[in-house]
Amino acid sequence: MYLVLDNIRSAHNVGTIFRTSDALSVEHLYLGGICPGPLDKYGLRNNKLCKVSLGSENTVAYSHESDLDALISQLIDEGYLIVSLEINEDSYDIYDFLKNSPEINLDKLVLVLGNEVEGISKSILEKSHHVVHLPMGGLKESLNVSVAYSIAAYTINFFSYLDR
Repeated sequence: MYLVLDNIRSAHNVGTIFRTSDALSVEHLYLGGICPGPLDKYGLRNNKLCKVSLGSENTVAYSHESDLDALISQLIDEGYLIVSLEINEDSYDIYDFLKNSPEINLDKLVLVLGNEVEGISKSILEKSHHVVHLPMGGLKESLNVSVAYSIAAYTINFFSYLDR
């Protein structure tokens, strides 16, 4: 699985995402826009992120991408399935998506996560093959982005093993 972070602003969230990505053996983590990385713009260690990631910033391949739209287009051209995790009027339940999808190939799956307030950019949503959300039973419409990622990524992994 590959992961794209679209303008996630919190070093804590990005650090947690690195840690979960290590646990799931994510192939590559693409940081876009304002996403903080393990090193700041001066090449100094981002202590907030690294404290939470517990060293996984050293085990998960990552890159900063200046143009996520171009990256998504390139990944589509290379045959990757783009799945955005976003709740909106066009999204559907991740469980329905997984139950009704053909075999899931984690080697060709890209999961996209968006900004904590604004979500995923409209241009990326339009390029996505699927937009899925986690079903919510309470009054709140969403979870913290790093929590939602953990649930969604583990669910995708679980379903991919059912197909084998």
